[in-house]
Amino acid sequence: MIKHDFHLHSYFSTDSEEKQENIIEEALERGFSGICFTDHMDLYFPLECSKKSGGDFNFDADEYYDCIMKLKHKYRNIIKIYLGMEIGLRDEEDLKDKCVKEYNELIAKYPFDFIIGSTHCLENIDPYWEEYWDGRTAEEGLRRYYDAIDKNVSDYDCFDSLGHLDYLVRYVSEGAALRSFQAGQPCKKTAEGGMPDFSEKRFYGKYMYDPKDYMDYTDSIMKKLIDKGRALEINTAGLKYGLGFAHPKLELLKRYRELGGELITIGSDAHRAEHLAYDFDKASELLINLGYRYYFIYNNRKPEGNLL
Repeated sequence: MIKHDFHLHSYFSTDSEEKQENIIEEALERGFSGICFTDHMDLYFPLECSKKSGGDFNFDADEYYDCIMKLKHKYRNIIKIYLGMEIGLRDEEDLKDKCVKEYNELIAKYPFDFIIGSTHCLENIDPYWEEYWDGRTAEEGLRRYYDAIDKNVSDYDCFDSLGHLDYLVRYVSEGAALRSFQAGQPCKKTAEGGMPDFSEKRFYGKYMYDPKDYMDYTDSIMKKLIDKGRALEINTAGLKYGLGFAHPKLELLKRYRELGGELITIGSDAHRAEHLAYDFDKASELLINLGYRYYFIYNNRKPEGNLL
């Protein structure tokens, strides 16, 4: 049974307003053993995207550290609270070396327990915004995204677990999805038997996304993770957003195990207390059915196995 959530966001993240205490109290209500705050630290977040998002996805590291340390002390005999963050990995040539250097300096300064490495931006844009998809099919946009992750896994050694692989299927634009359909990409029918509504932003993931189409990239990514001793995250936000699957999709979790991968971390990616441990029962059942026996938490950057 899963008793830890290792991907959580509080008001230190631009896209959350939640107080840490609310998340902790929710974890206590659920009988959890520990949680890890992993607020966003995306260096050099694109300016135009910052304007749209209302923030640059960075936080004051000293303030963050002091806050988590106080909470660790306050709840020291009740629940384990771990210090983490989610860093944004960049593959742009003018940013990569600066990001590697500055993340390493930041991580060396504080006693982090756990670091998630995620690719949120490429080509100096957050693909959440439709401009990234202009003139592209969904497949072209996703292949460019996987290419960036593959490069980032090679270039960054400062993270413990790769965050939400394949989450970008949530943000494929209407135009990119339509271009894929017109190009002959197979499309499943809706539960009612009709064709999906192309204006529904997440329909691509539900009706057209097949991980096998990107296996050349994802095999390379997962082999590198295994060789480097890095973990792969199962992130249940896809279930929360109505995709019908967690990230990464079942086929990729199965393939990771076939390749010899064992290090799995589990996170809800909650930005509100009520979403803590979202559908963890489904995640646990999925992993057990695929032959996994353990999920891993990190303490002082070292993995610790826990029975599913």
